[in-house]
This record gives sequence, structure tokens and C-alpha cells, in this order.
Amino acid sequence: MTEPTSGKRIPDKTLYLPFENEDSFIDALTSQDEAAFRVLMKKHYNPLRSLAATIAGDAIADEVVQQAWISVMRALPRFQRRSSLKTWLSRIVVNEAKTRLRREKRYSSLEAMGFNEPDPFFDQFDQRGHWGSGPVSWHGDTPESLLQKEELNHCIQSTLNNLPPMQKATFQLREMQGMDYENICNTLEVSESNIRVLLHRARVKLMKTIEVYQETGQCS
Repeated sequence: MTEPTSGKRIPDKTLYLPFENEDSFIDALTSQDEAAFRVLMKKHYNPLRSLAATIAGDAIADEVVQQAWISVMRALPRFQRRSSLKTWLSRIVVNEAKTRLRREKRYSSLEAMGFNEPDPFFDQFDQRGHWGSGPVSWHGDTPESLLQKEELNHCIQSTLNNLPPMQKATFQLREMQGMDYENICNTLEVSESNIRVLLHRARVKLMKTIEVYQETGQCS
């Protein structure tokens, strides 16, 4: 298993309690410590399953993660710790999801997953990717109150579900898991410029969904 190279690692001393730090946790995993495996599952299974679902679909997400665990166990003794464990695990899950899609002939290239699609909202943004004139007015409602509306939440979730897999994965890693650009690049094996394109398009679609809902009360 090829390990991604990352930048500075900032240890989180509380992430792998009762183990002292990530290095001691990885040592325990390599030694097949049962307690370490329980911590691994508790900390990482749900985020990794969600990541698998964004690329391969919810129906086979569990199978993807289960197969990825096998790869993790085999590769752990060779893990050189140049990246965080989270990034390394995510990379393995992404590769397994892509392999599964290729096997089912549902994945052919990154372009087919959201790079070359037309950007219908391009003219609403300036050269830095910011709104040119801003979204439509909120008609007295604050963004916070709008986001509490069940109908809007449904529209937003529907938009997320329908994003191309690479856009969805990028958005999830950045906005939901708080991963930095360098680690996203390592996880998805995509350049930073392409990551920014994917993230921009995902954000645009979500903002457009909110804008259309504010104007019409319906999903876009």
C-alpha cells in the first residue's frame, strides 16, 4: 500500500485514549492489541463508511470499508507515518471504493466524476471565486432560521446526495471532517488546484439550492 506524503503532523493527545499518542496507538495496532482495534473502529468506522458511500454509494459502503480494513491490517507493519493515520486510512478506503467502481464499470476517470461538467453559475462569481453580487436577499429570515427548516434541509441533503462522487468526497473531507487541503490531495490523489475546483463547485450548488429555495420555497 502506497503511503501518501503529508506536511506537518499535529498530534492530538486525546484522540486515541487510553493510548498516549498516535504513535503508541499505531504500535499497539501493529502488535494486534485488541483494545487498539476497538478504539480504531470507534474513532474511524463511521467517517470512513461515510467517505466510502460518497464515492461508491451507500449500498456497498460497508463492503468497501470491510475490504479496506483487510488492506489496513496487511499494510500496518509498513506504515511509515509520514501522514496522519486518518489520512492514511481515508486513502485506503478511497482506493478500495475506486477499485470497486472500476470492477463494476461505473468509474472511468476523474473527469467523469465532476471536473469537466459545465459550471452554470460561473458568471455569478468573481475571479477569486467569491459571489459577485451575493445571493438574493433573505426576505427577513436569517440564514440560521432558514437552515432550521425541514424543507430546506431536505433540499440541501438532496443536493449533496446528487453531487458527482469526487465533489461529494471533497466537500465531506473539507467541510464535515475539517481535513486540510494537503491531506485531501493525498487522500483523493488529486492536485490542490483540482481540489479547489471540486470544492468550489460543490459549494456553488449548495448555495444555489439555498437561493432557489428562498425565492420559490422549492428545491432547485
